[in-house]
Amino acid sequence: MGKGTGNRSDNGGPREAVLRFEGVSFSYGHNYPILDEVDFSLKRGAKVTIMGQNGAGKSTILKLITGALEPEDGKIQKVHGLTVATAHQTITPKERALTVREFFASCFSEKVYDLDPRIDSVLEIVNLHAPKDRLIQDFSGGQQARLLLASALIQDPDVLLLDEPTNNLDHAGIEHLTTFLKDYTKTCMVISHDADFLNSFTSGVLYLDVHTHKVEQYVGDYFALLAEISARIERENRKNAQLAKKIQDNKDKANFFAQKGGKMRLVAKKMRTEIEEMEEEKVDVRKEDKTIRPFVIPSQPEVTGPLLTISALSIMDPKTHKPKKKTANIILKKNTHLLLKGPNGIGKSTLLESLASGAAEGATIASNVRVGYYRQDFSTLNFEETIYESLTDAMEKPDEQKMRAVAASFLLTADHLGKKIGVLSEGQKGLVAFARLVLERPGVLILDEPTNHLNFRHLPVIAKALDQYEGAMVLVSHVPEFVAQVRIDEVLDLEK
Repeated sequence: MGKGTGNRSDNGGPREAVLRFEGVSFSYGHNYPILDEVDFSLKRGAKVTIMGQNGAGKSTILKLITGALEPEDGKIQKVHGLTVATAHQTITPKERALTVREFFASCFSEKVYDLDPRIDSVLEIVNLHAPKDRLIQDFSGGQQARLLLASALIQDPDVLLLDEPTNNLDHAGIEHLTTFLKDYTKTCMVISHDADFLNSFTSGVLYLDVHTHKVEQYVGDYFALLAEISARIERENRKNAQLAKKIQDNKDKANFFAQKGGKMRLVAKKMRTEIEEMEEEKVDVRKEDKTIRPFVIPSQPEVTGPLLTISALSIMDPKTHKPKKKTANIILKKNTHLLLKGPNGIGKSTLLESLASGAAEGATIASNVRVGYYRQDFSTLNFEETIYESLTDAMEKPDEQKMRAVAASFLLTADHLGKKIGVLSEGQKGLVAFARLVLERPGVLILDEPTNHLNFRHLPVIAKALDQYEGAMVLVSHVPEFVAQVRIDEVLDLEK
């Protein structure tokens, strides 16, 4: 990429590096390397994106910056007194039980006496009405995403770290966050798979290569990064093809001369030395991120008739936080897909949870129908189980060969199967959740924001699988590009 303006101060001079990784290496045990002698710097006022495949270690870099993790080798240099705050991907179980006031108080190591006005200020920035005595667990996923951002902003850090900040946000929330980041004057580092969101404010990209465990630093936006990587791969492939042709020509000549005997054998020997030199000139072509293989979620074959009926439901007023009753007339049979729409805080996730558990008033799921439920917070997964145990438990009858084949199609190789769910990246947890759905063979499929955390390369494959699903399906997604690829038969807009 060409040189951008991301490394220069407002007066035109070069900006200082506030943070620098120097030969940093880190791994989770011998079999799980993450970073290998990584070098990069973060300039004051820069807005930088971290990109990379699920499980590459993007969130690990953030934890190394905050000091939650320590490098095994190398150094992380910071300017004196640098303050850092992170807006994490998800609310922890411990935080869910806190009130809004307690949640923000926990952001500080010492008592803050002007806490309430600070809370009011950051809630206004993230465009959220949140009574201070309300429990965090009573907010929707999108509202919790705004609270996480506000929890970082209230600390007024020198470096703001955002881990998948658009997850669970509706269109209005993403627009508000985008505007905020465009106007933000401090240093910011963002992990996201939303290219359009990133390109609206990013001045540089750190690309974490899951194969080499190195970080490549680029100036420019993500689309420019993709173009440069594609051009580089093409150049490397072309060079290797030319060398391969020359090597084969020399091999043919060397074999011919060797058979002639005498001085010709010396010529053949010299040519073989040249062949070895050309072999060494070949470059390792940059491996691109792998994409999950096309898959099918089989539907429960023996079920017939109405599978899911909704005659009444309860929604939440996002401003007053009071429930409202509404009537509906939804009957889902096999091969019927319902899209559930509405802004953050209206109660979409609550409705899906009550449907999946069978506790929804005014809604029934036919008896003997298996429900496949993809939760945005992955709480349906047992974090203490290994991937092997989780996928085996999802099957009616154990079939190790089939389980391993399904796991591999979701990039969960034999090396991964012994890992506990709790140590996986959020994106890898999402892949485990989809692998379980394939093995469960549900009659009703309920999906709450299934694109969250996942590498954008996987999304067309997932969309096609949902489009072709032959059972009854209820989908919530705030990503219109994704929804457009999935067959939708009915839409229930909770706001109307």
